[in-house]
Amino acid sequence: TKMAIEIGNIMEICQATNNEHFIWFSQLLNNHFEGIIAHATYKISSGKIEGINQKIKTIRRHGYGYPDDEYFFLKVIDASRKKYIRNQRSHKIND
Repeated sequence: TKMAIEIGNIMEICQATNNEHFIWFSQLLNNHFEGIIAHATYKISSGKIEGINQKIKTIRRHGYGYPDDEYFFLKVIDASRKKYIRNQRSHKIND
């Protein structure tokens, strides 16, 4: 695709400078090349998966002492069904 060619050109320019920062950037692009192209082509993101992974890690940290794995998985499923409210107020204000 055109974007793949353009990114390849940018990586070549960065390598040609012999500047350590540009070389680092070129390697970064190279390491994430397929993901960048996939995101640009299909407009996909791993944001939801990363969010679920964070939720699982938090439950695991808080969950030492769960009786068994089945209970842990039930907690994960329950947490995934709850609607997330960003910057939720800690107290309701009644008028």
